Amino acid sequence: MIETTATGIDGLDDILNGGIVKNSTTLVSGNPGAGKSILCLQFLYNGVKEFGEKGIYLSFEEDAQDLEEAAVSLGFDEWGEYVENGDIKVYDKQELLRENDFSSSLDLLLDDIEDAGYDRLVLDSLAMFELFFENESEKRTYLLKFTDILSQNELTTLMTNEQGAVFPDTEIGLENYLTDGNIYLIQTPTESGVNRYVWVAKMRKQNIETDIFPMEIAEGGIRVHQNASAFSMMSEDESPI
Repeated sequence: MIETTATGIDGLDDILNGGIVKNSTTLVSGNPGAGKSILCLQFLYNGVKEFGEKGIYLSFEEDAQDLEEAAVSLGFDEWGEYVENGDIKVYDKQELLRENDFSSSLDLLLDDIEDAGYDRLVLDSLAMFELFFENESEKRTYLLKFTDILSQNELTTLMTNEQGAVFPDTEIGLENYLTDGNIYLIQTPTESGVNRYVWVAKMRKQNIETDIFPMEIAEGGIRVHQNASAFSMMSEDESPI
């Protein structure tokens, strides 16, 4: 039986048939403002609060104070306490970008990554992570090395990826092949604001619901609703853009 790591996010674990596959790496993609970082904050916060699982947050875009303020604004009031007592370890952009190469930054992380006390890890985002590398070959080598280290140390990982289009492009990036799962967060404009959706496109070893489901972001973070949307992103003619 496949072991899973529950996200604790309302509705998402049902789509995932229990949660994200344990010790896997899942890519969370979406355009700016789609909720990628919120999902990651919620994943780590719920890990501590609901499941007693410690987490590591690698942020190449925000500093630790910004992350705490974002968490508290969503109702994750104990975030600061969890960081202070070590249940959540934050490496922010000031630490991660201080080094000139990824090997040096990885050395900073290894003591914590190899600590069996941590169960979950977030890397936010791949776009900034990739600035360490000069070409596609080097990026592939280090991304493979990094995901192998995470899996060997029994960490269930989310990595965020910027998606320029409202809907996922048909062109699949390298990182989609190097990860075990793909979750897309989608927002479409309306006259009154935006509609939000989640699509779990892939999860190796796991039977999942592959429909597109509506979601909302409110106090308490992301909630996914079980009534699947009436459109398919697999056909441009049917997309509600």
